Amino acid sequence: MAYQFETNIPQDAYDTFVKKHPLCNLLQSYDWAKVKNNWDHIYTGVYDHQELVAAGLVLIKNLPLHMTMFYIPRGPILDYENERLVGYYFQELKRIAKKRHCLFIKFDPTLHVNDYASKDYNENRYESTQKYLDTMKKIGAVHHGFTMNIADTVQPRFQSNVYDTEGWEENLPKHTKRLIKDANRRHVEIVTGGIELVDEFSRLVEMTEERKRVALRNKEYFEKLLKTYPDGGVIFLAKCNVHRLAQEAKEKKASLQNELDNLPENMKKKRRRLEDQLRSNDKDLKEFNEVIEEFGDEDKEIAIAGILSIQYGPTCEMLYAGMDQRFKKFMPQYKEYVENFRWAFERGCKWSNMGGVEGSLDDGLTKFKDNFNPIINEFIGEFDLPVNKPLFKLSEKAYTIAKSRVKEQ
Repeated sequence: MAYQFETNIPQDAYDTFVKKHPLCNLLQSYDWAKVKNNWDHIYTGVYDHQELVAAGLVLIKNLPLHMTMFYIPRGPILDYENERLVGYYFQELKRIAKKRHCLFIKFDPTLHVNDYASKDYNENRYESTQKYLDTMKKIGAVHHGFTMNIADTVQPRFQSNVYDTEGWEENLPKHTKRLIKDANRRHVEIVTGGIELVDEFSRLVEMTEERKRVALRNKEYFEKLLKTYPDGGVIFLAKCNVHRLAQEAKEKKASLQNELDNLPENMKKKRRRLEDQLRSNDKDLKEFNEVIEEFGDEDKEIAIAGILSIQYGPTCEMLYAGMDQRFKKFMPQYKEYVENFRWAFERGCKWSNMGGVEGSLDDGLTKFKDNFNPIINEFIGEFDLPVNKPLFKLSEKAYTIAKSRVKEQ
């Protein structure tokens, strides 16, 4: 057999192969092991006559009783049409896994079940996938099924993705363009940078965590990402000058009050409209003053929304986002998302992934992302390849119980 399996592929060879492959993904980059440094790892690959034809970053989690589990996030990277190659890769990986007392190998390749716009939700999308399922069955892998909820798998099975197609920006929905104009009228500006913006970005993520009652990541993790990917990591911050906005609100209040004071008594409809505008303006002014009290009465820009993204090869992953909800009507996220897409495509990315969505495509996150004309990528899902079959059955049960307890908390 010409194939040769290796567990320590050099970085240059590894990243060159993954970046050029159609299944390229950040989570299979060489440096992702540095981000997940609480796991052990090996850089696996298969050579065919000295040519690298498969690669996989395998993360290794130490379990009780000196056992382990292997996880290949969004991988391995290889030609899944080549049944012989798939079989050889997992046969050899399983051999290595046995030496590490591994219970099972979990993997979730970026094999697309289908790609479609949200409004074109495709019910008959599994027929072309059967050949891959048959291949996985032959190697002994257990498919977790076509799950629908983000919480059902380690990585989302559905993601919302914007592709660099001709006229992508001109073809944005009219209401999205209108909301970007609203942001411009509010003097929202977008700045880009790296680690120097982490403090402001972390504050926004913390506010989002509190609002949505979810646990995301902390400042140290964001710094780790940016240091690990110094050439591809970027933070986008939407900023506005609250001092300037407060001054404009005060001037508007004086103008509205003056117009109201001089309005004839018989113009009741206009009076109601002016009173509504005045109440709205007072609400804005109150919120601006609260922010000024928090940050100081200085003529400076305040971060109100942010995104952290990483480019890897021809891909861009928009990993984390946060927003100060007090500035929701400024629509900062619409402007900064478009800036993110523009940045990615100018750097040669084929797509910019906004992240996972629920398979029902009717949740709030999906509806927000639909404002950017995305394509829904639906992946084949998650597989477990048992290594120690008797203990695998027990570990499956323990894993299910652990997941249910987490959901109950």
